[in-house]
Amino acid sequence: MELAHARTNKTSAAGPARVGISGMASYLPPFSVELEDWCTWADDSWPKVNAVVGSAFRVRSPNENAYTMAATAVLRLIQRYDIDPASVGMLALGTESSTDNSAGAVLVRGMLDVALPELDLPPLARACEVPEFKHACLGGMYALKAAARYLQTDGYGRKAIVVCSDIAEYRRGSSGEPTQGAGAVAMLVDNDCDLLSFDVALSGSSSAYRGPDFRKPLSRFVGQGDSAFAQPRDFPVVNGKYSTTCYLEAALTAGKDLFARLEGSPARWMRQLAMVYLHRPYQRMADNGLAYLYLLALAQGDDADLTELAAMAEETGVDLATLQDELTGNTDLATLLAEGQLTAELYPATSAVAKRLLKSEVFSTLTTRHGSDSMRQVGNLYTASLPAWMAAGLEQAATATEDLTGRELLAAGYGSGDAAELMVMRFGPGWRSAARQLAFASDLGEATALDRETYERLHDGADVPTPVRSGVFVIDRIGDGSAAFDDTGIEYYRYLA
Repeated sequence: MELAHARTNKTSAAGPARVGISGMASYLPPFSVELEDWCTWADDSWPKVNAVVGSAFRVRSPNENAYTMAATAVLRLIQRYDIDPASVGMLALGTESSTDNSAGAVLVRGMLDVALPELDLPPLARACEVPEFKHACLGGMYALKAAARYLQTDGYGRKAIVVCSDIAEYRRGSSGEPTQGAGAVAMLVDNDCDLLSFDVALSGSSSAYRGPDFRKPLSRFVGQGDSAFAQPRDFPVVNGKYSTTCYLEAALTAGKDLFARLEGSPARWMRQLAMVYLHRPYQRMADNGLAYLYLLALAQGDDADLTELAAMAEETGVDLATLQDELTGNTDLATLLAEGQLTAELYPATSAVAKRLLKSEVFSTLTTRHGSDSMRQVGNLYTASLPAWMAAGLEQAATATEDLTGRELLAAGYGSGDAAELMVMRFGPGWRSAARQLAFASDLGEATALDRETYERLHDGADVPTPVRSGVFVIDRIGDGSAAFDDTGIEYYRYLA
């Protein structure tokens, strides 16, 4: 199917401004919590948690943070794909776990510039942009679009690296506790697009202020104690049911923007996609997001699509007109919340039909299973959740016989608070070779399962023994202001060769 506005032949003086992803590499910390064990500690239902959330989540060690994990992932990317560091003109970091309100990606660059010479590699070019992007879990997608725009303009012919790195932590005893996680994923973005190409003109966006959806005000840190590595406990202010509604509303709004750029039936287009990956704070949330997008596609489709939607509505016992209004209408959640009107399910008809859709053969053909088992073991990685699932899935797809060259993939990112981005990507002719170098299964590696006492001590900010590792970056110490210059609170890093 031809896609409207998607094939504009943009060119630069140097040639066609193609852009895409040519490689990915990941880092996951050495500790994990098995959710079956956690359910015993928390007196929760293991069958329910296993079905809705997953089987485990990763936990960072005391001497790790978003920057060290990002640096490790980028170094693996450089080595794995034989990247000349001097060719990198942008190093962009997407995170919501910053521990410095001034510096960002330059901290990752600093670690790399120390380690690269030790590996007989040159440092990154001085003419390298180092932006950090923050918008909850969407920062990495914003960084990816910025890298694409850079490579299509003044950075044409160079390379960009986008790294997503985050630590998802929730208070013990909260509903979010089993959805924790930590990790980083780095992506090589260039004009070769060996793995996936994309056109930023074929994307969908949405944003709206959502008040207390999911916030991290700095006032939370007042009175916190310090560990040897001065790690703040970054527990968010979160309202679960409201946040779920925000996710679904943002996905629908971005879907409207994307579907308006397509020719023909958006539902038929969705059914021919090779893969669909959505931001997944947990498995069921991604499933619901996909179901809502497909129902929207039907509501905006042709006569056959509307017939399919009407059949679902009839079988579920909901009014078709109400269902269509929910899917295609515009909603101001912040105003509804402020006026006290958001007291019930915002999408009751859509929710009922979506539950039916999730159990259907149609949904089984829409959903992407590649990489799902791996993601069940790592938990919520915030900005890194979407690219991690893609990396795991693409590596698994590379071992199958199906040739995906030229087929399309939909990547749907979301950031609480609230914004969403949908991007359409196309498999390149060298996708299989590039995907085989992803090594996500290797990066997943073996993790040390924590017992209850060690997990709780680590979660509460205590130092615990860390496994000996190599090829990673860690926090070496924290400045205390006693040096000849003021370095109070500044983190010093070390590369473990």
